[in-house]
Amino acid sequence: MTRAELARALKALGHPRVLIVGDLILDRYVTGEVERISPEAPIPVLAARHSQELLGGAGNVAANLRAMEAEVEVMGLLGDDGLGRRLRELLEAIGIETSGCLVDAGRPTTEKTRMISGVQQILRVDWESNAPAPEPLSRRFLEDFRGRVGRAQAVVLSDYGKGVLSAELLAGAIPAARAAGVPVLVDPKGSDYRRYRGATLVTPNRREAELALGRRLSTLDEVTAGARDLIELADLQAAVITLGAEGMFHMQRGGPGHHAPTVARAVFDVTGAGDTVIAHLALGLAARMPLALAAELANHAAGLVVAKRGAASVTRSELRGVLADDGVLGANGKVLEGGALEAQVAAWRAQGKRIVFTNGCFDLLHAGHVAYLAFARSKGDVLLVGVNDDESVRRLKGAGRPVNPLADRLAVLAGLEAVDALAVFGEDTPLEIVRRVTPHVLVKGEDWRDKGVVGREWVESHGGEVVLAPLLGGRSTSSMLERAAGHAPPAERPSG
Repeated sequence: MTRAELARALKALGHPRVLIVGDLILDRYVTGEVERISPEAPIPVLAARHSQELLGGAGNVAANLRAMEAEVEVMGLLGDDGLGRRLRELLEAIGIETSGCLVDAGRPTTEKTRMISGVQQILRVDWESNAPAPEPLSRRFLEDFRGRVGRAQAVVLSDYGKGVLSAELLAGAIPAARAAGVPVLVDPKGSDYRRYRGATLVTPNRREAELALGRRLSTLDEVTAGARDLIELADLQAAVITLGAEGMFHMQRGGPGHHAPTVARAVFDVTGAGDTVIAHLALGLAARMPLALAAELANHAAGLVVAKRGAASVTRSELRGVLADDGVLGANGKVLEGGALEAQVAAWRAQGKRIVFTNGCFDLLHAGHVAYLAFARSKGDVLLVGVNDDESVRRLKGAGRPVNPLADRLAVLAGLEAVDALAVFGEDTPLEIVRRVTPHVLVKGEDWRDKGVVGREWVESHGGEVVLAPLLGGRSTSSMLERAAGHAPPAERPSG
């Protein structure tokens, strides 16, 4: 399937509604440095510097779907506690319907706290109960599901083994969804896949499939046989097995199966990749795409998400960008267009990310730009760069500028690791985009000290800060053009 065909399918996607049922988890990351051993016991002492709350479990699937502009509602169990209220807030902050989340006063909200020093996780603390919901609550949950499933185009059952997806609930929910003509996708847990009997498909990774089948799936032939056996075991229409760095394998009942190799440019972190896969499969099947087409799009999305750090999502703009990439230019899926900008900013906020914004023309990228962007990125968790379009560059810089058209400038900027996302604007100043983003940190060069930084008042009035970046002397696009025309001496070389 060509990228042009995939791009056309993405364009025609619409905004289908997906119902997610499963285990909601609040993921907390506490980061800092270990500088000494405790005098109380031979254990490290973590000097905590930062705490971050993210949506985990079924919530991360929901976040992936919202990033792709789907309509999403979630059903799950929350404790009658502050963590449950916080988890609901994170979901609602990105536009997820939570009225299907019930409170079980007898259980804590599931929380996983990870203690991290540098890049090393040194401890994980889990607060959870794996007990099934009390029978009256479980009956109410199933009745509520039957009332909601009719307005969904797909159902995702996200099973993390925390008690929501009991055998009784599955036995009632799957037939109800299938009777309504709604596909049911399962992210499975444990070794007994017969409990998912009648679902449309399951999406285990290789290790999970091996556990369910009781044998190794080392070769592609073994994976093919394994997918076929999973379909028969649970009376499925299809099976999708994710294979890590080898991509994914998908098979429909009675079909030969297909191996889709990985499309990742680089792998930084595989956290949450399985959630991305099932979210994009659900989106495709909700839009009535053939499984092969939905799987190809999901594979491209997974290739993007593993190139990011931490649990992340992929926007339509990013996916559209990577499908348009001809392998030489393109923006590696980092350009946020239209509503994708607001959706991504909302997702970052829900994940507790510290957002840094800066802007410029970035016509001829030079060492000064690279140092400046690296400095900006160091001031937070994600860096969004606003880029002037060609017409606004001409107004600001005069005839003959930009030297490089917008597509080329975006492609070069997207290749920098410091840059997490790009947004194009056509105004003479970035004030409008600053207001749309409302970053935690606004960065400009120190040459703006006496000019007045555009957007300063807005950012500071919303609790943010403005930081002036040091500039690398003698580096500018204008001086490069003057040297190229022979009107200026060569730039000084650094000593040493």
